[in-house]
Amino acid sequence: MVDWQVTATTIFCDAVADEVTIMVYKDWSAECTGVRKYTESREEQVNLVRKGLQLRRTLECEGVGCTHIIEYQQKLRDEEALKYQSTSAPVVTSEEIEPSKDEQ
Repeated sequence: MVDWQVTATTIFCDAVADEVTIMVYKDWSAECTGVRKYTESREEQVNLVRKGLQLRRTLECEGVGCTHIIEYQQKLRDEEALKYQSTSAPVVTSEEIEPSKDEQ
């Protein structure tokens, strides 16, 4: 179990040519502000098409299966796994280490 409630990062998303914030919650569910902005609002969808015409490329939000969301979740899982490994390893003190036969 993670020791945080929510963690977030803001990135530049090439898919929508805008900054978005990705949030990952304690239960590993995730959401992106870009998904809400560019899929729920008709006005923002029209603005995205206009921006795409200006940039001469298609802009389209990838939705909840976005690679940015998945990569950020995986990064956090990897960090938590490393933290767990480092805290669960037994600590050996110098008093517990027996000298080798060469040292006796």
